[in-house]
Amino acid sequence: MASEEEAIRVASEEEAIRVASEEEAIRVASEEEAIRVASEEVARQFKTLVNTDDVETIKHLQHLILGRLQDSNAVLSHFNDYSEHCFAEISSDFSKNTRLLKSMKSDLDHIFLKLRSMKSRLNAMYPDAFPDASTIKILDQRPDLEQPFP
Repeated sequence: MASEEEAIRVASEEEAIRVASEEEAIRVASEEEAIRVASEEVARQFKTLVNTDDVETIKHLQHLILGRLQDSNAVLSHFNDYSEHCFAEISSDFSKNTRLLKSMKSDLDHIFLKLRSMKSRLNAMYPDAFPDASTIKILDQRPDLEQPFP
């Protein structure tokens, strides 16, 4: 008897849970239906606010702009590929010429260092051989080629 009562009680609880879940499903469905109806009404009213010709014009302009942007993107991609190819071809020349220029600079630095030391030795031996800045203008009587002739 107790087990029958227990079975009846469990069955009634299960029935109550089933009924509650059905009610919840109906409530959720009715909320979803209300939202859908409200959305459709808002969309319908919004359509009355916007001129369809204007919308079509905007869509057409957006399509034109999209085409131009795609063309520009293709041109820029081609340019990037071409630039990458050119850089690959001349990068070895640049590095070779850079090494050459650095070598030439170090050679010239060495040459000028030697010239300065030779000049200081010559100046020590022959002080009159290198006049100072005030006498250079007097000694240099060459015409200034930058100035126009009178």
